[in-house]
Amino acid sequence: MLQNYRTIKQDHQHEIEIKKSRFICFLKRIDSEEEAKAFIQQLKKEHWKANHNCSAFVLGERSEIQRSSDDGEPSGTAGVPMLEVLKKNDLINVCAVVTRYFGGTKLGAGGLIRAYSGAVAQAIADIGIVEGRLQQEVLIQLDYSNWGKLENFLTAQKITVKDTQFTDQVVATCMVDEAQVPAFEEQITDLLNGQANFTLGEVSYFERVIQEA
Repeated sequence: MLQNYRTIKQDHQHEIEIKKSRFICFLKRIDSEEEAKAFIQQLKKEHWKANHNCSAFVLGERSEIQRSSDDGEPSGTAGVPMLEVLKKNDLINVCAVVTRYFGGTKLGAGGLIRAYSGAVAQAIADIGIVEGRLQQEVLIQLDYSNWGKLENFLTAQKITVKDTQFTDQVVATCMVDEAQVPAFEEQITDLLNGQANFTLGEVSYFERVIQEA
């Protein structure tokens, strides 16, 4: 399994206009090639009056599946530039479709490349990017008297706290990279003079925003 990956924060739609041509970019998180193809076909049906529905997607832990389509635009002016934007941002499991409604003015090859790549780049910037990291849940059980000290430490170290329960004691569920768990527990033990109990929960991907919209 990957230790970390980058993808879009969520599905998104963003539109730009260039010389009266509308370029509508649709971004979708995908888990399979079939899902990407279904998404592309769905948009082609919805926007059947559009001049072009160009597409690109990157799929797999190492971006092993990469596809692009110019959908009638001059070869190399739409699908590939869109794909390059996804790759430049190191994104995986993302499908991009740019629907073009022609405005009457031809843009030329260079203009098309800039328009299609720009539509995808602006859509990504508009929604933001997340990084998913494979992390271990570490549940820390402690007395209320030590909670302030622990909370300050977790904030200073930028440790993600997935959940906090306040009953007769405090139980904080922290997300820690697997390799860092022993060192993390040792730090907490030293910080609280041994007055904390640890329980390991699930190992899962935890996503955090690394590029704000």
